[in-house]
Amino acid sequence: MINWRYCGMVDKSAVGQNITINGWIRKNRKLGSLIFLDVYDRYGLVQVVVEENNKYFNEIYSTPKESVVKIHGQVQLRKSPNNKIKNGDIEIILKEFTLLSKAETTPILIDEVTDALEDTRLKYRYLDLRRSNIQKNIVLRSKIINSLRNYLTKEDFIEIETPCLSKPTPEGARDYLVPTRNNVNSFYALPQSPQIYKQLLMVAGFLKYFQVARCFRDEDLRADRQPEFTQLDIEMSFINEQTIMSIVEKMLHSMMKDVFNIELSHPFPIIDWNTAVNVYGSDKPDLRFDLKLQQANDYFKTSKCKIFSSTIEKNNVIKYIITDKFFDKKQIESLRKIAKDNKAFDLIFLSLKDKEITGSIKNIIEHDIIKKIFKDHNLSEGTMFIVADKLAIVNQCLGAIRNQLGTMLNLKNPSDFKFCWVTEWPLYEYNEDEKRFVAAHHPFTAPTDECIKSFDKNQANAKARAYDIVLNGFEIGGGSIRITNSEVQNRMFESIGLTKQQIKKKFGFMLDAFKYGVPPHGGIAFGLDRLVMLLTNSESIRDIITFPKNSHGNDLMMDSPSEADSSALNDLHLSLKS
Repeated sequence: MINWRYCGMVDKSAVGQNITINGWIRKNRKLGSLIFLDVYDRYGLVQVVVEENNKYFNEIYSTPKESVVKIHGQVQLRKSPNNKIKNGDIEIILKEFTLLSKAETTPILIDEVTDALEDTRLKYRYLDLRRSNIQKNIVLRSKIINSLRNYLTKEDFIEIETPCLSKPTPEGARDYLVPTRNNVNSFYALPQSPQIYKQLLMVAGFLKYFQVARCFRDEDLRADRQPEFTQLDIEMSFINEQTIMSIVEKMLHSMMKDVFNIELSHPFPIIDWNTAVNVYGSDKPDLRFDLKLQQANDYFKTSKCKIFSSTIEKNNVIKYIITDKFFDKKQIESLRKIAKDNKAFDLIFLSLKDKEITGSIKNIIEHDIIKKIFKDHNLSEGTMFIVADKLAIVNQCLGAIRNQLGTMLNLKNPSDFKFCWVTEWPLYEYNEDEKRFVAAHHPFTAPTDECIKSFDKNQANAKARAYDIVLNGFEIGGGSIRITNSEVQNRMFESIGLTKQQIKKKFGFMLDAFKYGVPPHGGIAFGLDRLVMLLTNSESIRDIITFPKNSHGNDLMMDSPSEADSSALNDLHLSLKS
């Protein structure tokens, strides 16, 4: 029997044995009368030594890097161990060599650090995926998903697949439409989520469901968003918010222990939405650092500085962030740009050092007020950043400043994982472009009991039975208790502008199902891509997806989307506009 090993699995236990390995050549270097090959697979690499009197010496010397080879030889201890790799204390003395596949010069450097631009990496993704750090991410992704799946299975959740060819429904993003040859002028939609299906599974009596689901949304892309993505979808009957949050916390505790051997602190903090946006300037607060937004109206109510007195007269707000650090001109300018990009007129900055006040308005502000603020924070020196405007603008602007300060001051420890819940969300949000209220999450989210009678009439103040889970400043999951009353669901649809005809056409099947006994239910959906990105400390979501699209939604490797030929369009009864 052949003694065959993976490259990274050869260790000291094999010393003296003749073994066979298969893999790719990472390095091929000749030093004097010896050739040293680094042969690797996804488990690691091993050094192979070829002596000058070996009949394969010249063939091996001319074999390019990244060629696939079969090596047979004897394992021995290395005279000069390499402590940077896990089996750097052994090597294989080559006896037999087979070239399985000769490689051309690769268009990218295949190493942990590559010099290739992202578009080149995506075009040759199958080569980029050979890089050990990318493979590590993909392996961790598999372990994370398996751990979550195993936990839910042990808790008696049923894994159920739902269709990918569905019905176009207004759920917040644009649908990808799929034409069909057999139904002229009719279209499927790829699901934005399994939302309606999982609710119907509760009507069907399955009680506890989960699915690792593929979802599709035709929306603008960014570093943590793709047109197709993977959700962990969960739904349960006869539960409340606390039950769902408890199960999710236990699931995440179990996964972090299984995969990373990390014990999370628990229970996770629960922050209501108003507190999150007013104290952290964000509905997805990063709790790895402090730097909270502070109210300043009381400090400046007697100030003669017109910036602040006029703000108070208009019933607007003044808030600040204060720190014991100082910043250079370049840093200040970058923070001012962030403030302006977030709708603020400007960012006021003031510093206290050696009992002297310096900064943007040092000549028009009462210094005793600024010194009192520093004293109240037990600071003898430092910098404060102030924004005075409408509440929403102040919170948004200082939230962005807070986030950037966390980066500037190295406060975002990548090995510190801070989860929290954000609850008591608004049921609606105002769409400035359309000048109307839309569903903040989706139109199946239940209003709170306190506003059940008036939610559709007082949309600005309506609250939802919704909850998001946040990790290090990113929303990784969101859910809610669902509407299960047909009358309330109709009111919700009408409140976001759907006519009775549209409701019947788009959601009639769902409202019909609610006539036949629907249990109270709720659930949550996790963005698995974003979760894995955070847990692997990756800079982009594309680093944890095997074959991602670029920032324009294009697959550069497959060259898609691409044109369809005329016969395919004719079969689908479609024609293209010129």
